[in-house]
Amino acid sequence: MRKIYCEITSRELELPERIERIVSLSPAVTETLFMLGLGERVVGVSAFDVHPAEARKKPVLGSYSTTNLEKLRVLNPQLIFLTSGYQRKLAAQLSQLYPTYVVELPVSVNSIVDMVVKVGLVVNEQDRARVIAKGMLRTLAQHVRDIQTTPSVYVEVDLGGPVTFGAYSYITDALSIVGARNIFADHACEWEKPDFDVVLQRDPEVIIYEPKMFRSKTLGEVLDMLGTRGWSKLSALTHGRVYITPAPYDFLAHHGPSFILKAIPWLDSTIHFSNT
Repeated sequence: MRKIYCEITSRELELPERIERIVSLSPAVTETLFMLGLGERVVGVSAFDVHPAEARKKPVLGSYSTTNLEKLRVLNPQLIFLTSGYQRKLAAQLSQLYPTYVVELPVSVNSIVDMVVKVGLVVNEQDRARVIAKGMLRTLAQHVRDIQTTPSVYVEVDLGGPVTFGAYSYITDALSIVGARNIFADHACEWEKPDFDVVLQRDPEVIIYEPKMFRSKTLGEVLDMLGTRGWSKLSALTHGRVYITPAPYDFLAHHGPSFILKAIPWLDSTIHFSNT
């Protein structure tokens, strides 16, 4: 047995060399496990674990904050993965029942790379994890921009209502990496409900909108929605710089490896195309 210490739960886990039954209720970790070649060992996921597509074929045990304990008992996992923050209460509950490892909610893009390495260490696939991490770093290096004029960007994600992001968000960090500036980068928070009047005052040059998961919106629908807020004269709207992220799954609101491998290249090309 291997002994793995989880800083967040302050618990030492005893894990076998080869873990056969893994439950991941963290979409970011689930994607990482599949990239590590461990998809067959994932026996349960949450309703929001959709990266990669094969993850949707796994038994669903609950949402971000709840799980079906009876289904969990039948699966008898050797290891459960969760994410801190919104899953902290669930982690406290499940760590009393099963070996549970909690990864930190990332505040930076580098934290996503760190998460991949940590997951690899926990499941005893550190070599594969470091190969994936290197690929992520190579992709990241291709999109680092250090420019004098940084376009201002407003990002909104529909999480059952409009949500935007502040200083403690990997999304804000990603915008900085690709040479842009989040208009709410000075707000000391991870996410918040946007103040529409402040958006008007700060007049972003680019708006990026992410529809609610499993749904899609046309550009016309988004422009109509923004117009109802009195935003029709914002620079982003008058210059045609409103963009919708690829649907139907979380794209920016997903902090697995694909955020670096897919979302950052998309942000880079979208933002700088809009300013040419």
